[in-house]
Amino acid sequence: QVQLVESGGGLVQPGGSLRLSCAASGTIFNMGTMRWYRQAPGNQRELVAGINRGGATTYADAVKDRFTISRHNALNTIWLQMDSLKPEDTAVYICRADYLSAWGTDPQTAWGQGTQVTVSS
Repeated sequence: QVQLVESGGGLVQPGGSLRLSCAASGTIFNMGTMRWYRQAPGNQRELVAGINRGGATTYADAVKDRFTISRHNALNTIWLQMDSLKPEDTAVYICRADYLSAWGTDPQTAWGQGTQVTVSS
């Protein structure tokens, strides 16, 4: 069982910055791709950014050039640096991790509880 704990959310003015973190703990043989999703009230959950073990990244078009995802493999932790925040970035940000709990097992997925980000003046 793997647990994901997010932190770093809060209230920020438009144009401001926040840095989210997501730390994984538990039985992890190999941590694969880790991702940030977000979900605003009334909207579907959407992918924000992802990063694989080798450091390759992907971003949603809406956040490209404003958000930066990074990771530390030994700590099984990812961060999301969010700059130039807009009111439409307001959402619950949720971490996802795909991992192997032991050699030869099927990949598993863990989700965090989410952290609220509110962008408002």
